[in-house]
Amino acid sequence: MAKPRILYSLLWLLHATTTSALFALDSVSFGHQAQLSPNGRALPGWSLSGDNHQVQLLSDRIILTPPYPGNARGAAWTDETVPSEDWTADFLFRASGQDMGTGNLNIWYTKDKSHIGTNSVYTVDNFDGLVLVIDQYGGTGGKIRGFLNDGTQNFKAHSSLESLAFGHCDYSYRNLGRPSNIRISNRNGLSVFVDDKECFRTDRVTLPSGYHFGLTAATADNPDSFEVSKFTVSSSSPSQPQHLNHPAARSGLPPTLEKLDRFPGSPEAVPDRPADEIKSQEDQFADLHNRLQGMTHQVANIFGEFDILQRKIEEKHEALMNALPSIAGGSAASGSEQQVQPRENTAAIDEIRRKMEGMERVLQQIQRDIEGKDYKEHINGLQMAVDGLKGGLTEHLPDTVAMLIRASAPRMGMFVFVVLAFQVMLVGAYVVYKRRRDRMPKKYL
Repeated sequence: MAKPRILYSLLWLLHATTTSALFALDSVSFGHQAQLSPNGRALPGWSLSGDNHQVQLLSDRIILTPPYPGNARGAAWTDETVPSEDWTADFLFRASGQDMGTGNLNIWYTKDKSHIGTNSVYTVDNFDGLVLVIDQYGGTGGKIRGFLNDGTQNFKAHSSLESLAFGHCDYSYRNLGRPSNIRISNRNGLSVFVDDKECFRTDRVTLPSGYHFGLTAATADNPDSFEVSKFTVSSSSPSQPQHLNHPAARSGLPPTLEKLDRFPGSPEAVPDRPADEIKSQEDQFADLHNRLQGMTHQVANIFGEFDILQRKIEEKHEALMNALPSIAGGSAASGSEQQVQPRENTAAIDEIRRKMEGMERVLQQIQRDIEGKDYKEHINGLQMAVDGLKGGLTEHLPDTVAMLIRASAPRMGMFVFVVLAFQVMLVGAYVVYKRRRDRMPKKYL
Protein backbone atom coordinates (compact mmCIF):
# COMPACT_ATOMS: atom_id res chain seq x y z
CA MET A 1 0.00 0.00 0.00
CA ALA A 2 2.95 2.33 0.56
CA LYS A 3 4.22 2.17 -3.02
CA PRO A 4 0.94 3.27 -4.66
CA ARG A 5 0.66 6.14 -2.19
CA ILE A 6 4.21 7.26 -2.93
CA LEU A 7 3.57 6.97 -6.67
CA TYR A 8 0.33 8.92 -6.35
CA SER A 9 2.11 11.63 -4.33
CA LEU A 10 4.87 11.91 -6.93
CA LEU A 11 2.33 12.21 -9.74
CA TRP A 12 0.39 14.87 -7.84
CA LEU A 13 3.60 16.81 -7.13
CA LEU A 14 4.59 16.59 -10.80
CA HIS A 15 1.15 17.83 -11.88
CA ALA A 16 1.26 20.71 -9.39
CA THR A 17 4.74 21.67 -10.57
CA THR A 18 3.81 21.69 -14.24
CA THR A 19 0.55 23.50 -13.54
CA SER A 20 2.19 26.21 -11.49
CA ALA A 21 4.94 26.74 -14.07
CA LEU A 22 2.76 28.99 -16.23
CA PHE A 23 3.85 32.42 -17.38
CA ALA A 24 1.40 35.22 -18.06
CA LEU A 25 1.60 36.77 -21.52
CA ASP A 26 1.40 40.45 -20.60
CA SER A 27 1.02 41.61 -24.20
CA VAL A 28 -2.38 39.86 -24.55
CA SER A 29 -3.56 40.07 -20.91
CA PHE A 30 -5.09 42.61 -18.56
CA GLY A 31 -6.47 42.64 -15.04
CA HIS A 32 -3.71 40.45 -13.55
CA GLN A 33 -1.77 43.42 -12.25
CA ALA A 34 -2.61 46.26 -9.90
CA GLN A 35 -4.64 48.34 -12.37
CA LEU A 36 -5.87 47.98 -15.90
CA SER A 37 -4.47 51.21 -17.30
CA PRO A 38 -1.53 53.31 -16.15
CA ASN A 39 -3.15 56.55 -17.31
CA GLY A 40 -6.88 55.70 -17.31
CA ARG A 41 -7.26 56.53 -21.02
CA ALA A 42 -6.03 53.42 -22.83
CA LEU A 43 -5.61 49.71 -22.20
CA PRO A 44 -2.03 48.62 -22.95
CA GLY A 45 -1.87 45.99 -25.66
CA TRP A 46 -5.59 46.22 -26.49
CA SER A 47 -7.77 48.30 -28.84
CA LEU A 48 -11.26 49.31 -27.71
CA SER A 49 -14.13 50.26 -30.01
CA GLY A 50 -17.91 50.57 -29.84
CA ASP A 51 -21.06 51.23 -31.83
CA ASN A 52 -23.77 53.55 -30.47
CA HIS A 53 -21.65 54.16 -27.36
CA GLN A 54 -18.06 54.42 -26.15
CA VAL A 55 -16.50 51.51 -24.28
CA GLN A 56 -15.83 52.63 -20.69
CA LEU A 57 -12.42 51.89 -19.19
CA LEU A 58 -12.49 51.99 -15.40
CA SER A 59 -9.77 51.26 -12.89
CA ASP A 60 -10.88 47.67 -12.28
CA ARG A 61 -13.07 46.67 -15.26
CA ILE A 62 -14.12 47.35 -18.82
CA ILE A 63 -17.79 48.01 -19.62
CA LEU A 64 -18.33 46.67 -23.14
CA THR A 65 -22.06 47.47 -23.22
CA PRO A 66 -23.74 49.92 -20.83
CA PRO A 67 -27.15 49.41 -19.16
CA TYR A 68 -28.44 52.27 -21.34
CA PRO A 69 -28.97 52.81 -24.25
CA GLY A 70 -29.87 49.59 -26.03
CA ASN A 71 -28.75 48.31 -29.44
CA ALA A 72 -25.11 48.93 -28.51
CA ARG A 73 -21.93 47.03 -29.37
CA GLY A 74 -18.53 46.97 -27.77
CA ALA A 75 -15.26 45.25 -28.62
CA ALA A 76 -11.74 44.77 -27.25
CA TRP A 77 -9.01 43.20 -29.40
CA THR A 78 -5.38 42.39 -28.71
CA ASP A 79 -2.81 44.29 -30.75
CA GLU A 80 -0.46 41.31 -30.85
CA THR A 81 -0.96 37.64 -31.51
CA VAL A 82 -0.44 34.73 -29.14
CA PRO A 83 3.10 33.40 -29.72
CA SER A 84 2.51 29.93 -28.20
CA GLU A 85 0.31 26.99 -29.18
CA ASP A 86 0.10 25.87 -25.53
CA TRP A 87 -1.98 28.45 -23.66
CA THR A 88 -4.75 28.93 -21.11
CA ALA A 89 -7.09 31.94 -21.02
CA ASP A 90 -8.83 32.97 -17.78
CA PHE A 91 -11.76 35.29 -18.24
CA LEU A 92 -13.77 37.11 -15.52
CA PHE A 93 -17.01 38.82 -16.52
CA ARG A 94 -20.32 39.92 -15.08
CA ALA A 95 -23.70 40.44 -16.80
CA SER A 96 -26.54 42.43 -15.26
CA GLY A 97 -29.75 43.99 -16.51
CA GLN A 98 -33.54 43.94 -16.39
CA ASP A 99 -35.59 40.77 -16.05
CA MET A 100 -36.27 40.71 -19.80
CA GLY A 101 -32.79 41.93 -20.75
CA THR A 102 -31.05 40.39 -23.74
CA GLY A 103 -27.56 40.40 -25.20
CA ASN A 104 -24.62 38.17 -26.05
CA LEU A 105 -20.94 38.04 -25.16
CA ASN A 106 -18.39 36.55 -27.58
CA ILE A 107 -14.82 35.40 -26.89
CA TRP A 108 -12.83 35.21 -30.15
CA TYR A 109 -9.55 33.56 -31.10
CA THR A 110 -9.20 34.40 -34.79
CA LYS A 111 -6.62 35.03 -37.44
CA ASP A 112 -8.12 38.26 -38.85
CA LYS A 113 -9.57 40.61 -36.25
CA SER A 114 -10.31 43.48 -38.64
CA HIS A 115 -12.95 41.42 -40.44
CA ILE A 116 -14.90 40.86 -37.21
CA GLY A 117 -14.72 44.26 -35.49
CA THR A 118 -17.73 44.59 -33.14
CA ASN A 119 -19.77 41.80 -34.73
CA SER A 120 -21.23 38.88 -32.83
CA VAL A 121 -21.56 35.29 -33.94
CA TYR A 122 -24.97 36.16 -35.44
CA THR A 123 -23.74 39.05 -37.60
CA VAL A 124 -20.26 37.96 -38.68
CA ASP A 125 -19.70 36.61 -42.18
CA ASN A 126 -16.58 34.47 -42.52
CA PHE A 127 -13.75 34.10 -40.01
CA ASP A 128 -10.94 31.70 -39.27
CA GLY A 129 -10.73 30.51 -35.69
CA LEU A 130 -12.77 29.91 -32.53
CA VAL A 131 -15.65 31.82 -30.95
CA LEU A 132 -17.25 31.12 -27.58
CA VAL A 133 -20.76 32.57 -27.29
CA ILE A 134 -22.52 33.36 -24.00
CA ASP A 135 -26.22 34.21 -24.38
CA GLN A 136 -29.77 33.05 -23.63
CA TYR A 137 -30.24 30.98 -26.76
CA GLY A 138 -33.45 28.95 -26.97
CA GLY A 139 -35.17 30.74 -24.09
CA THR A 140 -32.90 29.15 -21.49
CA GLY A 141 -31.49 30.98 -18.51
CA GLY A 142 -28.10 30.97 -20.20
CA LYS A 143 -25.96 28.84 -22.47
CA ILE A 144 -22.30 28.68 -23.50
CA ARG A 145 -21.59 27.36 -26.99
CA GLY A 146 -18.41 26.87 -28.98
CA PHE A 147 -18.08 27.38 -32.75
CA LEU A 148 -15.19 26.71 -35.13
CA ASN A 149 -14.73 28.06 -38.63
CA ASP A 150 -11.97 27.66 -41.19
CA GLY A 151 -13.12 30.67 -43.21
CA THR A 152 -15.52 28.78 -45.47
CA GLN A 153 -18.75 29.11 -43.44
CA ASN A 154 -20.83 32.30 -43.62
CA PHE A 155 -22.38 32.44 -40.17
CA LYS A 156 -24.61 35.41 -40.94
CA ALA A 157 -26.25 33.68 -43.90
CA HIS A 158 -26.45 30.23 -42.32
CA SER A 159 -30.00 28.99 -41.78
CA SER A 160 -29.20 26.74 -38.80
CA LEU A 161 -26.37 28.25 -36.81
CA GLU A 162 -26.96 25.98 -33.81
CA SER A 163 -25.96 22.94 -35.86
CA LEU A 164 -22.42 24.33 -36.22
CA ALA A 165 -21.72 24.29 -32.47
CA PHE A 166 -19.24 21.58 -31.45
CA GLY A 167 -19.83 21.93 -27.70
CA HIS A 168 -22.21 23.59 -25.26
CA CYS A 169 -23.45 23.66 -21.68
CA ASP A 170 -26.16 25.50 -19.72
CA TYR A 171 -25.05 28.29 -17.41
CA SER A 172 -27.19 31.01 -15.79
CA TYR A 173 -24.86 33.98 -15.89
CA ARG A 174 -27.18 37.00 -15.46
CA ASN A 175 -27.57 39.03 -12.25
CA LEU A 176 -25.46 36.72 -10.10
CA GLY A 177 -23.98 39.57 -8.07
CA ARG A 178 -20.48 38.18 -8.59
CA PRO A 179 -18.08 37.70 -11.51
CA SER A 180 -18.22 34.50 -13.50
CA ASN A 181 -15.02 32.70 -14.44
CA ILE A 182 -14.46 31.01 -17.80
CA ARG A 183 -11.22 29.17 -18.51
CA ILE A 184 -10.24 28.02 -22.00
CA SER A 185 -7.36 25.57 -22.23
CA ASN A 186 -5.57 24.73 -25.47
CA ARG A 187 -3.48 21.84 -24.13
CA ASN A 188 -3.91 18.31 -25.50
CA GLY A 189 -7.14 19.39 -27.11
CA LEU A 190 -9.58 22.15 -26.30
CA SER A 191 -11.48 22.33 -23.00
CA VAL A 192 -13.76 24.95 -21.48
CA PHE A 193 -14.44 25.32 -17.75
CA VAL A 194 -17.04 27.54 -16.06
CA ASP A 195 -16.51 28.38 -12.38
CA ASP A 196 -14.00 25.49 -12.13
CA LYS A 197 -16.53 23.03 -13.60
CA GLU A 198 -16.07 21.43 -16.98
CA CYS A 199 -18.42 22.76 -19.64
CA PHE A 200 -17.24 20.75 -22.64
CA ARG A 201 -14.04 19.20 -23.96
CA THR A 202 -12.75 17.80 -27.23
CA ASP A 203 -9.49 16.08 -28.13
CA ARG A 204 -9.93 16.61 -31.87
CA VAL A 205 -9.36 20.38 -31.85
CA THR A 206 -5.99 22.09 -31.45
CA LEU A 207 -5.74 25.79 -32.15
CA PRO A 208 -2.57 27.20 -33.77
CA SER A 209 -0.50 30.12 -32.58
CA GLY A 210 -0.37 33.55 -34.20
CA TYR A 211 -4.07 34.36 -33.65
CA HIS A 212 -5.67 37.37 -31.94
CA PHE A 213 -7.88 37.27 -28.86
CA GLY A 214 -10.98 39.45 -28.90
CA LEU A 215 -14.06 40.24 -26.80
CA THR A 216 -17.29 41.54 -28.35
CA ALA A 217 -20.69 42.18 -26.80
CA ALA A 218 -24.01 43.18 -28.37
CA THR A 219 -27.38 44.13 -26.86
CA ALA A 220 -30.96 44.64 -28.07
CA ASP A 221 -33.69 47.08 -26.99
CA ASN A 222 -33.64 45.78 -23.40
CA PRO A 223 -29.88 45.73 -22.88
CA ASP A 224 -27.63 43.71 -20.62
CA SER A 225 -24.51 45.34 -19.23
CA PHE A 226 -21.42 43.21 -19.86
CA GLU A 227 -18.39 44.01 -17.69
CA VAL A 228 -14.96 42.35 -17.98
CA SER A 229 -12.56 42.59 -15.05
CA LYS A 230 -9.79 40.21 -16.14
CA PHE A 231 -8.51 38.41 -19.22
CA THR A 232 -5.26 36.58 -18.59
CA VAL A 233 -3.47 34.38 -21.11
CA SER A 234 -0.75 32.15 -19.71
CA SER A 235 1.64 29.71 -21.33
CA SER A 236 4.26 27.20 -20.24
CA SER A 237 6.95 29.19 -22.08
CA PRO A 238 7.58 32.80 -21.06
CA SER A 239 7.14 35.48 -23.70
CA GLN A 240 10.01 37.78 -24.60
CA PRO A 241 9.41 41.47 -23.96
CA GLN A 242 8.93 43.42 -27.12
CA HIS A 243 11.38 46.12 -26.19
CA LEU A 244 14.26 43.62 -26.58
CA ASN A 245 13.99 44.10 -30.32
CA HIS A 246 14.13 47.85 -29.96
CA PRO A 247 17.45 49.48 -30.94
CA ALA A 248 17.66 51.29 -27.63
CA ALA A 249 17.23 47.99 -25.76
CA ARG A 250 19.97 46.32 -27.76
CA SER A 251 22.31 49.20 -27.05
CA GLY A 252 21.61 49.00 -23.33
CA LEU A 253 19.84 52.38 -23.15
CA PRO A 254 16.45 52.77 -21.44
CA PRO A 255 13.52 52.20 -23.85
CA THR A 256 12.00 55.25 -25.48
CA LEU A 257 8.35 56.08 -25.57
CA GLU A 258 6.10 53.67 -27.43
CA LYS A 259 4.91 55.07 -30.74
CA LEU A 260 1.23 55.28 -31.52
CA ASP A 261 1.32 53.07 -34.60
CA ARG A 262 -1.88 51.13 -34.02
CA PHE A 263 -4.11 53.31 -36.18
CA PRO A 264 -6.97 52.67 -36.90
CA GLY A 265 -8.36 52.23 -33.42
CA SER A 266 -8.10 54.02 -30.12
CA PRO A 267 -4.53 55.29 -29.88
CA GLU A 268 -2.61 55.02 -26.65
CA ALA A 269 -1.84 58.35 -25.07
CA VAL A 270 1.80 59.32 -24.59
CA PRO A 271 2.63 59.52 -20.87
CA ASP A 272 3.93 62.79 -19.49
CA ARG A 273 7.63 63.13 -18.69
CA PRO A 274 9.43 65.77 -16.65
CA ALA A 275 11.43 68.24 -18.69
CA ASP A 276 14.68 67.53 -16.82
CA GLU A 277 14.63 63.94 -18.12
CA ILE A 278 14.72 65.06 -21.76
CA LYS A 279 18.23 66.44 -22.16
CA SER A 280 19.67 65.19 -25.43
CA GLN A 281 18.44 66.28 -28.82
CA GLU A 282 17.55 62.68 -29.72
CA ASP A 283 15.23 62.40 -26.70
CA GLN A 284 13.66 65.76 -27.45
CA PHE A 285 13.07 64.80 -31.05
CA ALA A 286 11.64 61.40 -30.06
CA ASP A 287 9.27 62.98 -27.52
CA LEU A 288 8.14 65.64 -30.01
CA HIS A 289 7.73 63.00 -32.72
CA ASN A 290 5.63 60.76 -30.49
CA ARG A 291 3.35 63.57 -29.40
CA LEU A 292 2.86 64.88 -32.95
CA GLN A 293 2.13 61.36 -34.14
CA GLY A 294 -0.40 60.87 -31.35
CA MET A 295 -2.07 64.17 -32.24
CA THR A 296 -2.17 63.11 -35.89
CA HIS A 297 -3.86 59.85 -34.99
CA GLN A 298 -6.40 61.64 -32.85
CA VAL A 299 -7.21 64.03 -35.70
CA ALA A 300 -7.43 61.08 -38.09
CA ASN A 301 -9.87 59.36 -35.73
CA ILE A 302 -11.99 62.52 -35.62
CA PHE A 303 -12.08 62.70 -39.42
CA GLY A 304 -12.93 59.00 -39.52
CA GLU A 305 -15.86 59.58 -37.17
CA PHE A 306 -17.02 62.51 -39.32
CA ASP A 307 -16.81 60.29 -42.41
CA ILE A 308 -18.92 57.60 -40.73
CA LEU A 309 -21.44 60.24 -39.65
CA GLN A 310 -21.62 61.64 -43.19
CA ARG A 311 -22.28 58.19 -44.64
CA LYS A 312 -25.03 57.56 -42.12
CA ILE A 313 -26.66 60.92 -42.97
CA GLU A 314 -26.51 60.11 -46.68
CA GLU A 315 -28.04 56.69 -46.08
CA LYS A 316 -30.85 58.24 -44.04
CA HIS A 317 -31.47 60.81 -46.77
CA GLU A 318 -31.55 58.16 -49.47
CA ALA A 319 -33.92 56.00 -47.44
CA LEU A 320 -36.22 59.01 -46.90
CA MET A 321 -36.27 59.84 -50.61
CA ASN A 322 -37.03 56.22 -51.49
CA ALA A 323 -39.91 56.20 -49.01
CA LEU A 324 -41.74 59.06 -50.77
CA PRO A 325 -44.97 57.92 -52.52
CA SER A 326 -44.55 57.23 -56.21
CA ILE A 327 -47.13 58.97 -58.40
CA ALA A 328 -46.10 57.57 -61.75
CA GLY A 329 -46.70 53.83 -61.26
CA GLY A 330 -44.71 51.04 -62.79
CA SER A 331 -41.25 49.87 -61.90
CA ALA A 332 -40.20 49.34 -65.54
CA ALA A 333 -40.46 52.99 -66.53
CA SER A 334 -38.28 54.41 -69.25
CA GLY A 335 -35.46 56.84 -68.66
CA SER A 336 -37.56 59.90 -69.51
CA GLU A 337 -40.35 58.77 -67.19
CA GLN A 338 -37.86 58.27 -64.40
CA GLN A 339 -36.67 61.84 -64.90
CA VAL A 340 -40.22 63.24 -64.93
CA GLN A 341 -41.30 61.27 -61.85
CA PRO A 342 -39.29 63.32 -59.30
CA ARG A 343 -40.76 66.52 -60.75
CA GLU A 344 -44.29 65.18 -60.43
CA ASN A 345 -43.57 64.07 -56.88
CA THR A 346 -42.23 67.53 -56.10
CA ALA A 347 -45.30 69.19 -57.62
CA ALA A 348 -47.65 66.94 -55.64
CA ILE A 349 -45.76 67.67 -52.43
CA ASP A 350 -45.89 71.44 -53.15
CA GLU A 351 -49.65 71.22 -53.78
CA ILE A 352 -50.20 69.39 -50.48
CA ARG A 353 -48.03 71.96 -48.73
CA ARG A 354 -50.07 74.85 -50.18
CA LYS A 355 -53.35 73.25 -49.12
CA MET A 356 -52.05 72.70 -45.63
CA GLU A 357 -50.86 76.31 -45.41
CA GLY A 358 -54.32 77.50 -46.55
CA MET A 359 -56.03 75.38 -43.91
CA GLU A 360 -53.64 76.73 -41.33
CA ARG A 361 -54.45 80.33 -42.29
CA VAL A 362 -58.21 79.65 -42.07
CA LEU A 363 -57.84 78.07 -38.65
CA GLN A 364 -55.72 80.97 -37.44
CA GLN A 365 -58.36 83.46 -38.69
CA ILE A 366 -61.12 81.56 -36.89
CA GLN A 367 -59.04 81.51 -33.75
CA ARG A 368 -58.40 85.25 -33.96
CA ASP A 369 -62.13 85.94 -34.50
CA ILE A 370 -63.09 83.84 -31.53
CA GLU A 371 -60.47 85.39 -29.28
CA GLY A 372 -60.98 89.00 -30.51
CA LYS A 373 -64.79 89.38 -30.36
CA ASP A 374 -66.95 89.70 -27.22
CA TYR A 375 -70.07 87.57 -27.52
CA LYS A 376 -71.43 88.51 -24.10
CA GLU A 377 -73.95 91.06 -25.44
CA HIS A 378 -75.24 88.62 -28.04
CA ILE A 379 -75.67 85.94 -25.41
CA ASN A 380 -77.53 88.36 -23.08
CA GLY A 381 -79.88 89.44 -25.91
CA LEU A 382 -80.59 85.85 -26.79
CA GLN A 383 -81.31 85.05 -23.17
CA MET A 384 -83.76 88.01 -22.91
CA ALA A 385 -85.53 86.90 -26.06
CA VAL A 386 -85.87 83.39 -24.68
CA ASP A 387 -87.17 84.76 -21.37
CA GLY A 388 -89.73 86.97 -23.21
CA LEU A 389 -90.93 84.08 -25.30
CA LYS A 390 -91.29 81.95 -22.20
CA GLY A 391 -93.25 84.68 -20.35
CA GLY A 392 -95.56 85.29 -23.33
CA LEU A 393 -96.37 81.61 -23.60
CA THR A 394 -97.15 81.18 -19.92
CA GLU A 395 -99.25 84.37 -19.74
CA HIS A 396 -101.32 84.39 -22.95
CA LEU A 397 -101.44 80.72 -23.91
CA PRO A 398 -104.53 79.73 -21.75
CA ASP A 399 -106.65 82.64 -23.00
CA THR A 400 -105.61 81.99 -26.57
CA VAL A 401 -106.53 78.31 -26.32
CA ALA A 402 -109.95 79.10 -24.78
CA MET A 403 -110.65 81.66 -27.50
CA LEU A 404 -109.77 79.17 -30.17
CA ILE A 405 -112.06 76.57 -28.60
CA ARG A 406 -114.97 79.03 -28.39
CA ALA A 407 -114.49 80.25 -31.93
CA SER A 408 -114.34 76.75 -33.39
CA ALA A 409 -117.15 75.18 -31.23
CA PRO A 410 -120.80 75.11 -32.72
CA ARG A 411 -123.56 77.30 -31.14
CA MET A 412 -126.06 75.60 -28.71
CA GLY A 413 -129.19 77.31 -30.08
CA MET A 414 -128.47 76.11 -33.54
CA PHE A 415 -128.02 72.61 -32.20
CA VAL A 416 -131.39 72.69 -30.36
CA PHE A 417 -133.15 74.07 -33.45
CA VAL A 418 -131.80 71.27 -35.62
CA VAL A 419 -132.92 68.62 -33.13
CA LEU A 420 -136.44 70.03 -32.84
CA ALA A 421 -136.80 70.40 -36.59
CA PHE A 422 -135.77 66.80 -37.07
CA GLN A 423 -138.38 65.60 -34.53
CA VAL A 424 -141.13 67.71 -36.17
CA MET A 425 -140.29 66.19 -39.48
CA LEU A 426 -140.54 62.69 -38.04
CA VAL A 427 -143.94 63.42 -36.48
CA GLY A 428 -145.28 64.88 -39.74
CA ALA A 429 -144.07 61.90 -41.71
CA TYR A 430 -145.78 59.51 -39.27
CA VAL A 431 -149.10 61.42 -39.49
CA VAL A 432 -149.03 61.36 -43.27
CA TYR A 433 -148.31 57.63 -43.22
CA LYS A 434 -151.27 56.91 -40.90
CA ARG A 435 -153.72 58.88 -43.00
CA ARG A 436 -152.75 57.20 -46.22
CA ARG A 437 -153.04 53.83 -44.58
CA ASP A 438 -156.52 54.52 -43.28
CA ARG A 439 -157.71 55.60 -46.74
CA MET A 440 -156.49 52.49 -48.49
CA PRO A 441 -159.25 49.88 -49.40
CA LYS A 442 -159.64 47.00 -47.03
CA LYS A 443 -159.74 43.40 -48.20
CA TYR A 444 -161.88 40.89 -46.42
CA LEU A 445 -161.45 37.12 -46.58
